[in-house]
Parts: sequence; C-alpha cells; structure tokens
Amino acid sequence: MKATARAHTNIALIKYWGKRNESLILPANSNLSVTLDGFSTETTVHFQEGLKKDSFHLNEQNVEGDALGKVAIFLDKVRALSGKEIYAQVQSVNHVPTAAGFASSASGLAALAAASSKAIGLSLNDTELSKLARQGSGSASRSIFGGFVEWQMGKREDGSDSFAVQIADKSHWDIRIAAVVLSKTEKKVSSREGMRRTVETSPFYAGWLEQTAKDLQEIKQAIKVKDFEKMGSVAEANCMRMHATTLGANPPFTYWQDTTMRVMQTVQTLREQGIPAFFTIDAGPNVKVLYLPENEAKVKKRLQATEGVEDIIISKPGSGISYR
Repeated sequence: MKATARAHTNIALIKYWGKRNESLILPANSNLSVTLDGFSTETTVHFQEGLKKDSFHLNEQNVEGDALGKVAIFLDKVRALSGKEIYAQVQSVNHVPTAAGFASSASGLAALAAASSKAIGLSLNDTELSKLARQGSGSASRSIFGGFVEWQMGKREDGSDSFAVQIADKSHWDIRIAAVVLSKTEKKVSSREGMRRTVETSPFYAGWLEQTAKDLQEIKQAIKVKDFEKMGSVAEANCMRMHATTLGANPPFTYWQDTTMRVMQTVQTLREQGIPAFFTIDAGPNVKVLYLPENEAKVKKRLQATEGVEDIIISKPGSGISYR
C-alpha cells in the first residue's frame, strides 16, 4: 500500500480567482493554465496497519499543525472513496518555493492525490483524479495534466462536473515561461483568504467574472492556432484585471512589490523594442514571463539586469502526473 507520484505546478493564463462553493472548492469562473516542467513535487504515500494517525514530512522535515491537518483531511477523502480506515506516512519533496506565488499547492495536492489513491488501491482515471485533487487545492485539478489545461467550472452543486481537461499537450507549442523569483518569503495574504475577501467585498469582482469568460474563449483560440501575441496579450490583461480586484477589496491589498513593478516595466520595454514578451502574476509577488525560444537570450539578459531579481528559472510546457 505504497506509491510515489510526481506532479508539476502550473501557471494560470486565465486566472482562477474566487469560489462559488468554499467547501467543495468550486470556482466562480472557468480558467486555463500551462503546466511547467521546471517546478514539481514528488510525494510518497505509505498506508500501514498499526498507525494511530497520519504523519507528514516535507523536504525531510516533520510537519505538524495546519499543514498536517490539511493533508489528513485530504487523506480522509481518499479513505472514504476506498472504504478503508488506515493511516499513512506521507513524504514530499517540493521543488517549488512554498507560498510565494508559485502554486506549490497545485503540484503538492496533485501529487498527493495521485500517490494516495494509487497506494490505497483506487483505480482513478485522469478526470476522477482531477476532481479529487480539486478538493485539496483548486489549481491542483489542472496539474493532473500536462500542456495547456482548462479547469471547467461546472454547474452542478455537487461539483461532479468541475474538473480539468487538457486542450493541447506539451508538444503542441514550444513556448518558454521564465519564472522571475523576487521573494521566497511567504506572502501575508494567502490565496484562499485573498479570494474570499475579494469575492465578498470588491465592487470590481462582477466585471472581472464577465470579462474572464470572454478572455477564456479568446485564449483557447489563440493557443489552437499558435498566435503568440494574442495569447500573451489576453493573459497579461486578464492578470492585471485580477489584481485590480484586490485593490477594490475591503481592506484593499496587493501581492506586488516594487520589484514586481520593475519586472513588468522591463517586459513592456522589451515589447516596445520589438521582442514579443508578456507577463502574468498569480497571488504573489513573483512574475512569470512568456516568450518564444528564439528570444530567450535577450529576454533573460534584460530580466537579470532588473534590480531586485534574485533568480530566473526557465520552463517549457510540462508533463502531467507520473508514477515511479
């Protein structure tokens, strides 16, 4: 009753921001991401008779408190599906800066869903696995798949039609995503709290939902025909509108730092000079820059010269769940 799974994180090109059901983690809007080969989590789950509770080790450190609680609650869902009452040892290695806007929860919960369901003897297809992962972290539903992935919000109250689907595999389009690391510290407002505050208090939120439905259709078409400038401009505008909703919340908040702004300006300057590059930012200060492979040297050089940039990690579209 032991299995190991690896999942890669993803970056949303059309943002998931807000829930229509908190407990089932059902999104207020359908959204779209690209899976990244540069960031991953590998998790081993070992269910064992005789254990009195679940245990969790992250990067070889024993974890207690809320983080362990989240893992145990998720494993309860897996136990309920299997009909087996048995505890587990969970060991994860996270190749993602935790809680700094790099969606470590996406790869972490996707890997946990895959490893735990296999270890306990469930035979879930990718759709079923996506639904399960969603119940731990919404963006984890997308990390089950590689390439370009849409998380369909669904309409049913039980969440049975809310899961991710792959719209193009990783070989469809050779693009690059530079993760520009500005801060590895944990953010002050978690994604979950930020979403809740925005949905409940921001007067901009209704407009965000209306426009995002249009953005999603535009970007899917751009990906299909490999229109890079269209894809990038839609993703960048969608990102800016999402972050505008946080400024309208009560109390207002932002995930950006001064260096975030400098990187955004660097990308805009690259475009003015004829190099197609676009940025997107999740719930954190770090910026992801989209560009084509032939422009990598120029883009990387300009980003490295931007004050406050700590590191740049280059990714291509990555794979979905894998086992070993």
